[in-house]
Amino acid sequence: MDYKTNIEAELKTAAALAEDALEGALSPAFTGNTVVGEAMRYSTLGGGKRIRAYLVIAFCTLFGGTNQAALPFACALECVHAYSLIHDDLPCMDNDALRRGKPSCHIRFGEAEALLAGDALLTYAFECAASNAYVSAGSVRLAVKTLAAEAGPRGMVGGQTLDMAAEMKDYGELCAMIDGKTSALIRAACLLGYYAATDEADPAVIEKITAYANAIGLGFQIHDDILDVTSDTATLGKEVGSDEKNGKKTALAFMTLDEARKTEEDLVRHAREAVAGFEGSEALADLALWLSRRNK
Repeated sequence: MDYKTNIEAELKTAAALAEDALEGALSPAFTGNTVVGEAMRYSTLGGGKRIRAYLVIAFCTLFGGTNQAALPFACALECVHAYSLIHDDLPCMDNDALRRGKPSCHIRFGEAEALLAGDALLTYAFECAASNAYVSAGSVRLAVKTLAAEAGPRGMVGGQTLDMAAEMKDYGELCAMIDGKTSALIRAACLLGYYAATDEADPAVIEKITAYANAIGLGFQIHDDILDVTSDTATLGKEVGSDEKNGKKTALAFMTLDEARKTEEDLVRHAREAVAGFEGSEALADLALWLSRRNK
């Protein structure tokens, strides 16, 4: 399959917009001149693909919204994502020393400050979302409720709980863990983009958006599992083989490398089909394909 859009250029544009917005949102004026504030900025700014921010912006645009309306919600998503990475890397979780090619937050600032920085980013995310002055109160309510649900015990935290248990007996249980740990914030990003454009949510539209998000979320994690055994630390910017080191089961515990690649191809197709009916969705279809071809 070939791309129909210049998806890499679109990703770079969205990443630059999100980075500028985050620079302002996480300035010392809002986060304080403290070590925690510095740790928040260290862990959030200047790194990452900003896929979640892109999804907020892209879905907002798809349904007629503006970048101004999307960016506060995008900042909220990126803050929640950064908090999750800080906590994932802690010794009590995955105990990873590298993140995005540099020392993890707890290595750089210490465990206590890293824990507080993660807590601060999580709570500050809801301030960012609730302060969106470019959307209606109804849109803010939908966004905050969705973000809380997808980040909480039925979403990302629930998925991390299953991941820590590391007792997946079959592929279905693994998918349940991925649905929470990875897909939940991707669903939130897609839906927050939609809510940045409208406060009259259509259940049929939400169903298609959710199908798209679930497919790229599961595909994203399977691709990460593949990279964890086929890539190298310098390329990934984090230690390879960390899942095996920590005794965690991945997709490759239940299928071969070739089967994992075939499963990912099927998920790409499902994602592209889910948004095919929306006019102007070519870039989102291309994103699903691009994610399956990334090297980090």
